Amino acid sequence: MTGSLVYVSHAISDPAATGRQMRAGAPNAADTPPAAQSLRALDWLNFLLAALLMGFGPFLGLYLADQGWMPAQVGLILTLGGLAGLLSQIPAGELIDMVKSKRVLVGTGAVGVTLAILTLALRPDFSPVLAAAVVQAMSGSIIGPGIAAISLGLVGHDALAGRLGRNYQFASVGGLAAAATMGVVGYLLPTRDIFLLTAALGPLLLLVLARIRGSDIHFARSCGAPDMHPTHPQRVSRAALLGDHRLLTFAFCLFLFQLANASILPLVGQTLRHTEGSWSPLILSGFVVVPQIVVALLAPWVGQKAETWGRRPLLLIGLAVLPIRSSFFAFTADPAPLAIVQVLDGLSGATLGVLTALVTADLTRGTGRFNLAQGLVATVSGIGAALSTSLSGLIVASHGQMAGFLSITAVGVLAVAIFWFYMPETKLPYPRSQRGFAQS
Repeated sequence: MTGSLVYVSHAISDPAATGRQMRAGAPNAADTPPAAQSLRALDWLNFLLAALLMGFGPFLGLYLADQGWMPAQVGLILTLGGLAGLLSQIPAGELIDMVKSKRVLVGTGAVGVTLAILTLALRPDFSPVLAAAVVQAMSGSIIGPGIAAISLGLVGHDALAGRLGRNYQFASVGGLAAAATMGVVGYLLPTRDIFLLTAALGPLLLLVLARIRGSDIHFARSCGAPDMHPTHPQRVSRAALLGDHRLLTFAFCLFLFQLANASILPLVGQTLRHTEGSWSPLILSGFVVVPQIVVALLAPWVGQKAETWGRRPLLLIGLAVLPIRSSFFAFTADPAPLAIVQVLDGLSGATLGVLTALVTADLTRGTGRFNLAQGLVATVSGIGAALSTSLSGLIVASHGQMAGFLSITAVGVLAVAIFWFYMPETKLPYPRSQRGFAQS
């Protein structure tokens, strides 16, 4: 990693409007590269946030199973937490568009996640765990879109693909380090210590967040508005978002993907507890670590190829590997080959992780509603994630593990088919004009 800054310029989605904006000029930091300090801090912020959020990953089901919870209870907690999160996504997007200090919003969300993790460790009873799941989900509604908004505000739309690739590279390395550490801690110590260790990251994360200079984050640019209105950006009506069939199609495909994908590792984690005993934390850690390695390697490549190949072919690849994974899980429970299959999860993570915010930014450029649209997309996909564990749990309870994974496969195939027939390319081949800055 170097501290040098490289000027980059890419395609625009509305040449007429953007031309008017550039002729008018940007009266503040829009034409000034962000400080290297801010870009480096954003790197490490992504690293630490991924490690912090890993506390609410697949280890939650493992921990609650250790505490004597039934699978149906775990599924209920995850579903209710997901519902709380999705109900807050659109208000959170509206809030991120309106509030100038994106750092304060992200910091508040990080504090919420830290308190929720401490609650899990200290009070693993139904009511405190439910409260923790709700707080974590609502905090996540701010953290993810907030990071994307900070990134857009720092580097601009034209450099966003590369910046998002870098974000996910550091996030995947953070998740990798956290998963490996948690697996070892869960094997050597009580599972509760996983959450105590994770919560200790909260104060460090706030220190890193403070290293991002607020003056480097261009307010109008961070919400997808024209640079010519830096303090009071112009915005299209909220209803206009619902008139874009591309945005709705994209959101529905992500809904189907999450409906299938979100339940895979929780189902695997519960199965491992019964088949592998004390080795289950270490094995589940491997299932998380393998795709994180792949994401770390592929995320920058995805950001680069999104500018040359376009967004659509990469998204098709990311969606298509889900039914392949779930098919393998349906027919074998042997950890060794399944760990290899988990490489495909990394491919999905890299493509969808980098491109979800990028495609949303493509579709909302110049509208001033980037974060509201992120909230809309996250709400629709979050409905799928919230329903996933409960529906798959019911199928497994009634028809067995194989039927559960085969139903996941069918939903994944449907997502690919809809995307193939109805979702166009969002990167438009217009002349380059608007500036962006990225760290090399």
